[in-house]
Amino acid sequence: QVQFEESGGGLVQPGGSLRLSCSVSGDIFTVYDMGWYRQVPGKRREFVTSINARGEMDYVDAVKGRFTISRDNAKKTVYLQMNNLKPEDSAVYYCNARVMSRTLIEDTHWGQGTQVTVSS
Repeated sequence: QVQFEESGGGLVQPGGSLRLSCSVSGDIFTVYDMGWYRQVPGKRREFVTSINARGEMDYVDAVKGRFTISRDNAKKTVYLQMNNLKPEDSAVYYCNARVMSRTLIEDTHWGQGTQVTVSS
């Protein structure tokens, strides 16, 4: 099993900043891609950003220039720095990680989600 520890969500005013973090632990041999998705009620979960083990990043257009993803491979942790937040960024943010287990099974795992609310 893979366990997630997510933190950093909350309420912030438009234009403000938040930093999310997500650590994985458990039956892990290696961590490949890590990333963030978000979901609002009544809509599908959407891709926000990802980063692979080499540090190569990808972003959805809506957050380019405002959000920055980073990771600490030694800590098996991914971060999401969110600046200039807008009301439309409000959502539950889910961390995910593609992991190879110690028994060499590869799978994608999801965190429990953390709420981000951008409102004045």
